Amino acid sequence: MTADYKDYVNGVDKRIGALFKAVPKPMGAYSQLAQSASAGNAIDSKTKELMALSIAIATRCEDCIAFHARAAIGHGAGRDEVAETIAVAVEMGGGPAVVYGGKALQAFDDLSK
Repeated sequence: MTADYKDYVNGVDKRIGALFKAVPKPMGAYSQLAQSASAGNAIDSKTKELMALSIAIATRCEDCIAFHARAAIGHGAGRDEVAETIAVAVEMGGGPAVVYGGKALQAFDDLSK
């Protein structure tokens, strides 16, 4: 893990981009699913990104944490909202979520600069 999530999330983007080039049809279908699921309807897009961040923490996916922390920022999430999101992830994910919650807060802080 790099010391800065700005660099880290760029690596995530590159890996995902390479996968889209390698298998464009399945990844295109996945992209449509992701866009549809994250669109604001009954639940706004910011809340959905915070939900995704919470799940990323609980499932211990560091790339997902970086990706969804950045997306939450893009939808206007504040540090206090991210901190409460981390608390829910810890409730659901236990001790390992504490460790990944710390990573999520660092990602938010790094990507907010």
